[in-house]
Amino acid sequence: MWSWLLRVLGLPWARSRDRTAREGERLAGRYLESHGYRILARNFRIRGGEADLLVEKEGWLVVVEVKTRRSSRFGSALEAVTSEKARRVLRAGRAFARRKGFSLARLRADVVALDYPEGGGAPRLTHIQDALPLDRGR
Repeated sequence: MWSWLLRVLGLPWARSRDRTAREGERLAGRYLESHGYRILARNFRIRGGEADLLVEKEGWLVVVEVKTRRSSRFGSALEAVTSEKARRVLRAGRAFARRKGFSLARLRADVVALDYPEGGGAPRLTHIQDALPLDRGR
């Protein structure tokens, strides 16, 4: 939430965290494209909402939350998706759908989690479809 201020102050771990997040979003995007998804937007933001990726496949608009963890010290990447984060992602997904003419009935929210092993190496990627509950009537 305050990462922008930490970056301005020049704290190195804030820059490292941003770099990790960008790398995770890039890897998630490549993974999704290789599985037939078309990327429509990256880092879509509205007041009170944000989505890492918005993708389309077979007429479905998919809002994707990407979480990346370099360490399991604070839990896995999947465990980092809080209910507040889910609300913000869903708000952004609904706004994007309305702006681009997608039916809310064809909106889904997925999570892509990337967990790097402690000793280094390639991350383990987990893609959970329809991971966040949608109130399709809103």
